Amino acid sequence: MTGLVRPQNLRGFRDLLPEEMLLRNEVVARITRVYQSYGFVPLDTPVLESLPTLLGSGGEEADKQIFVVRENTKPVVAEGEAAPVEVGMRFDLTVPFARIIAQYAPQQIKLPFRRYHVGPVFRADDPQPEQGRFRQFTQLDADIAGSSTVAADAEIVAVMSAAFDSLGLEGSTGYFVRVNNRKLVDAFLAGVGIEDFETARHVLRVLDKADKISPEALRAELGEGRFDVSGDRIRGVGLAGDLIDALLVFVGIGKDTRSETLDALEALLPATDQAQSAVAEVREFLSHLDALGVSEASVQLDPSLARGLAYYTGTVYEATLVGAGVGSVGGGGRYDGLVSRFSDDPVAAVGVSIGIDRLVTGLANLGVEFGTARTTADVVVLVMPKVEPAEATRVAAELRAAGVNTELYVGESVGKVGKQLAYANAQGFRAAVMIGGNEVQDGTVTVKNLQAGAESRAAIADNSEYRAARSAGQMTVPRADLTATVREILGDTLEEKA
Repeated sequence: MTGLVRPQNLRGFRDLLPEEMLLRNEVVARITRVYQSYGFVPLDTPVLESLPTLLGSGGEEADKQIFVVRENTKPVVAEGEAAPVEVGMRFDLTVPFARIIAQYAPQQIKLPFRRYHVGPVFRADDPQPEQGRFRQFTQLDADIAGSSTVAADAEIVAVMSAAFDSLGLEGSTGYFVRVNNRKLVDAFLAGVGIEDFETARHVLRVLDKADKISPEALRAELGEGRFDVSGDRIRGVGLAGDLIDALLVFVGIGKDTRSETLDALEALLPATDQAQSAVAEVREFLSHLDALGVSEASVQLDPSLARGLAYYTGTVYEATLVGAGVGSVGGGGRYDGLVSRFSDDPVAAVGVSIGIDRLVTGLANLGVEFGTARTTADVVVLVMPKVEPAEATRVAAELRAAGVNTELYVGESVGKVGKQLAYANAQGFRAAVMIGGNEVQDGTVTVKNLQAGAESRAAIADNSEYRAARSAGQMTVPRADLTATVREILGDTLEEKA
């Protein structure tokens, strides 16, 4: 046969098959429940935005990564209508949120407003699949708009920490969150004579690479610049050697507690109103973290953290899984000026974004699992030989009506019990229901606890013992007791889904 199109993905894009989607869905569900427990409500926006909305919002680097969408035909513009604008694909969920606030607040959205948003974003950068880095990836954001208080910053850090806790991770050994405030670094730079806005932003962009490049490369970029591995010239900030030394001492401070780190930073800051204001803001922020019960092990104050996007204005934070080999899996900060791109009325905002692709890749690298099921159903109803197939269909409908996730076997092995049970075990069902000719005649049904059967066979080496164990967890009960029996087997599973 000729003319076949080769089935393949675009570079940096991938398909997500059921096994990974089930894991992703569980991760998203756990984090979403945490977000909702803090009062965040769901929101969605289009994947496509006008190019003017996107350009300039995240800085020069983000502009280079925007996918621009072009229409095949020139749209017809009626007289008096505005000419169509160019279109781009969103590179994060924060810029669309800022546009939403400017567009709908305060009439349809009342401030302060807490939202969470899960959806795909697109960046035309270099994909690194082994690190969970793709050109299309999913973010799960939580933001508070309409509050300039550091209590809001602390709420975001707390909800991020709680999200990782919900995945069974522990602070310091499973994950850690680094926090900082850009105002601290700004006050330090001003104290050593660097007050030019662009120079200060350049310093922050270089510091954001501190965990990605060598110390020598970091010093070179803060100084006269360097060449990367491809031979391209990377422009340096142009700082003198003594300034670089002082800056690296400042951002390298790290003590046992957040407050001790802040005390050490304060000692190196100039005695200016700017520095005192920055320290006071961070100290209040830390007091809220303590009040929220956010542990020192989970969240650490790190003055080297800068975050790369240009719209951050104050508190910033970044989360990492320990030993996962995927870099940061979440981050964010305060972006008080972003809404002002779309409205004359300024709206303060702060938020966090968790990268689901990197997070799931990291969890897999760490061996973290949430069960082995390859199905969304808990029970499978098998079709037995010499029995009217509609009888199995009625059983499946009865269980579904009782709120039990149930799959009716419809494969090619209908009537072949062994092959159907092999399928049931491979898919990870908790129970299988069988109603054969004798059961139909006696008004009974056979229910097999597949998990109990698997556990009873796990340590068996003798064939005779194995054959005897095949019936482990299997019982025949009156048809009227079917639902109650299945519910007893499922136990906690049904409670979690209720």
